[in-house]
Amino acid sequence: MAALLCWLALAAVAATAPEGASDTSSGRTEEPGAFAVVLGIQGAIGPATSRYIEKGIAQAEERGARLVILQMDTPGGLDSAMRDIIRAILASRVPVVSYVAPSGARAASAGTYIMYASHVAAMAPATNLGAATPVAIGGEPPREPERPGTKPDEAPADDASEAEKPGSGDSAARRKPADEPMEPGSATERKAVNDAVAYIRGLAELRGRNVEWAEQAVRAAASLSAKEALAMNVIDVIARDLPDLLAQIDGREVQVSGGPVTLATRHLTIERMEPDWRTQLLSVITNPTIAYGLLLIGLYGLLLEGYNPGAIVPGVVGAISLLLALFAFQILSVNYAGLALLGLGIAMIIAEFFVPSFGALGLGGLVAFVVGSIILLDTDVPGFDVAVPLIAGVATVGGLALIGLVWLVTHTIRRPAPAGMLTMVGDTAEVFEDFTETGRVRYGGELWNAHTSVPLRAGQPVRIVKVEGLWLWVEPLQGRGEPQQ
Repeated sequence: MAALLCWLALAAVAATAPEGASDTSSGRTEEPGAFAVVLGIQGAIGPATSRYIEKGIAQAEERGARLVILQMDTPGGLDSAMRDIIRAILASRVPVVSYVAPSGARAASAGTYIMYASHVAAMAPATNLGAATPVAIGGEPPREPERPGTKPDEAPADDASEAEKPGSGDSAARRKPADEPMEPGSATERKAVNDAVAYIRGLAELRGRNVEWAEQAVRAAASLSAKEALAMNVIDVIARDLPDLLAQIDGREVQVSGGPVTLATRHLTIERMEPDWRTQLLSVITNPTIAYGLLLIGLYGLLLEGYNPGAIVPGVVGAISLLLALFAFQILSVNYAGLALLGLGIAMIIAEFFVPSFGALGLGGLVAFVVGSIILLDTDVPGFDVAVPLIAGVATVGGLALIGLVWLVTHTIRRPAPAGMLTMVGDTAEVFEDFTETGRVRYGGELWNAHTSVPLRAGQPVRIVKVEGLWLWVEPLQGRGEPQQ
C-alpha cells in the first residue's frame, strides 16, 4: 500500500512539473527566439516621429514581437503627432512600454501623455516627466493666481516644491488641482487646456495611474523626478537599463487591445528598429530650419528666373525647393501672414537690384523679410521654431548686399561719365513705358533711367543727348514727342 502511494505521488509530480516549467497556464511561455523591439524617440516629436512609431509597432505585431519599448528623451512636440502615437499604442496587440532613458533624459509635455497611454511606464534614475500644459496656441503656461501672503514674483516650482514632495503634509497626490485652479487668459487657451485635461485623465483612468497629478501636470505644468513619479503611482518601474527593465516587468499582467497578457520578458532578446530612409527624409524636410531654408531657395530661385527668363537653373532648383518647403509647411503649423511677408520681402529685395530706388525697396523688403521669418511658424513647441541665428544671418547678408548696392549706385551717380559712356551721346534708344520728365528707356538691351522735357510714349525712338551717372537725358527724334511711323 505504501509503495502504491509513493508511485501515485511520483506520478502527480511528473504530471505537474512540465506545466510549472513552461508556465503555459499564465500565458508566460518563453519560446526560443522571443524578442522585444526598441524604438527610440529623441528630440521633438513631429510627423516623422509618429510615422516611425506607428510603423514600428505594426512591424512588431507582424513579426511576433513579445514587447515594444519606446525609449524616450523628448521636450515634447506637436499635438497631432502625439495623438497619432497614442492611437497606435492603444490599438496595439503587443504590450508597449515607455521608458525614459538614459539618466538625465526627460519626457516633458507630449512625452508625459505617451507615458500615461503606455501599458507599462518606466523611468531611469535621474530622469523627469511632466510640464504637459499645451503651449502651441496659448504660448506661455498660464500663471497661478496669487496666494494670500505671497509675493507676486514667488511662483511655485514646476518640479518638486515642498507641497508636492511625497510624504509632505499637503501632498500633491491628495490635493485636488481644482482647489487652486490656474485659469488660462483667453477662451481659446481654456478650450485647449480643458481638452488636454480630459484627454490625459482618460488615459490615466484607462491605465489605473494617478489621475489628480495628471490634471495638475496640464493645468499647473507640474513635473516629477523618477522617484516621485514612482511614489505617486505615475509610473510603474524605475530601471537602470533595458535588462533591468525586462527583469522587473516580468510577470506583470497588462490589458492590450486583444485582451489581458501576462508579460514574460526576463529572457527576451532586444532588437533595435531604426527609421527607414523615407522616415529619415521626412524628418529632415519637416525640420523647421530646413523647411525655412528650402523656402528661401525656392522664392529666390523663382524670382531670379522671372527677372532673367531662360536661365533655367534658378527656376528648376527654386520650383523643387519651394514644393518641398510647402509640403513641410502643410504638416507644420504655419502663419500664412508670415509666409506672405517673407515672399514680399524677398521680391522687394530682388527688385532693388533691378530697379534701383536708393534703398527704399530694399529696406522695406528687409523689414518684411525679418518680420515674416519671425512669425512664420505659429507654435511655441520646443524644437519647432526657426533658428534665430539663421534668420539673423540671412538678414545680415541681405542688409550688407543692400548697403553695397546703394553705395555703388550713389558712387556711380557722383562720378563723371567714363569715356565709353560718352560715346552713347547721339545714339538712339527706345522708350520702355509712357512717361513725362522721368522714366525708363531701353538701350543696348538694358533698361536705363531717363530724363526728358516732353512727354514720351512706349516704343517711341529717342536720341541720347547727355549721360550723367546712370541717367540718360533724351529727346524725341521727332520734336513733338510722337512715335516714329
